[in-house]
Amino acid sequence: MRNKKCTSLFLTFLIASLTITPVYASATQKKITEAEQQKTETQSNLNASQDKISSLEAKKGDLEAYLTELNQQLTDLSKNLSDLQEKSDAKQAELQQIEKELDDAKARREEQYESMKLRIQYMYENGNDSYMTMLTEAKDFTDFLNKAENIMQLTKYDRKMLDLYKETQQEIEDKEAGVKKEQEALEELKQESMDKQAEVSDLVRNTTKQIDTYSSQIDSEQSAAKELLEKVNSQEAVIDSLMKQQKDEEAAAALAAQKAAQEEAARKAQQEAAEQQAAAQQSASQESSESYDDVQEENSSDTETSQEITEQEDTSSDDSQGKYLGRFRLTGYCNCALCHGQGYTASGTVPQAGRTVAMNGIPFGTKLLINGGVYVVEDRGVPYGNVDIYHDTHDQALSFGVGYADVYQLN
Repeated sequence: MRNKKCTSLFLTFLIASLTITPVYASATQKKITEAEQQKTETQSNLNASQDKISSLEAKKGDLEAYLTELNQQLTDLSKNLSDLQEKSDAKQAELQQIEKELDDAKARREEQYESMKLRIQYMYENGNDSYMTMLTEAKDFTDFLNKAENIMQLTKYDRKMLDLYKETQQEIEDKEAGVKKEQEALEELKQESMDKQAEVSDLVRNTTKQIDTYSSQIDSEQSAAKELLEKVNSQEAVIDSLMKQQKDEEAAAALAAQKAAQEEAARKAQQEAAEQQAAAQQSASQESSESYDDVQEENSSDTETSQEITEQEDTSSDDSQGKYLGRFRLTGYCNCALCHGQGYTASGTVPQAGRTVAMNGIPFGTKLLINGGVYVVEDRGVPYGNVDIYHDTHDQALSFGVGYADVYQLN
């Protein structure tokens, strides 16, 4: 009879749980689904923004490298232009010296030419007299020949000097033309260098402007990404809150169903006791001797029923020690890199196996009763509805696997 009543109580509790819990769960689950969809959309926008930032930073980096190259070109062009200017100044000084030498040569040529004109004129006008004078004044024929030879040598010297000055003048003129040509080539190089310098300067200005544009776009995208990240964090907090609310609703519904089942069981027990007592009293009027035994038996049955109800209430009282949070998913983690361990928990404590658990939505320091063991919330990292239990090694965490258990809040 006791087993039959326990089975009836369990079925009543199960039916009540199945009928009450979905009412809360469906509404809250819908909110959770909507919040997760919104978070997914926001995360997608955040990822797109971060990708755009990476792309802009890559383009900006390429332009900065190009700008460095352009600045080096400007430096080289400026140095080259300075060298060309020095060479041009040197050629200008050389040209001035050559022009001076040319003027001196022209002056000497003119002087020589005037002297030769006078001698030629004199010889032409007084040529016969000169020869007659030389013959008459000559001591002898040998002296005459010597004097004639001197006149011829003087004439030959004048002609030689004239030719020499012509050659010198031509050499100076050729040198002057060469220097002018070199100077013109230097001027062309200077102009090309200045044109190239102006072109590179324009590229530097445009590149700098483009870098500034990318920097502005990066700042804008970083601000947008920051807002999206804050929005994602806010949405995660909302999801954790909704999942906690869902667990609280499930726990409240389960407790309500349990209470209703207990009340229903007590009511049925009282009804059965009353019926049994009435039947006993009716039998007592018919058979007094048998009635006494039946009454004793019924009283014993009533006592047993009362004890069962008391035991059920005591059991319910034991199960409800602390606040029932719901049935949670259990996982394991450790301090290794695969589990993203950092040596310390989010609360700043050193994690310890058998004590430390990670759980969102519950304040640090909260004690939890799980499968008869008491744990302390000291870490974060998992959504509400999941409890991550700390282990000393990764193998132990893997061996723990995944499970489910009722979780109670003790403080």
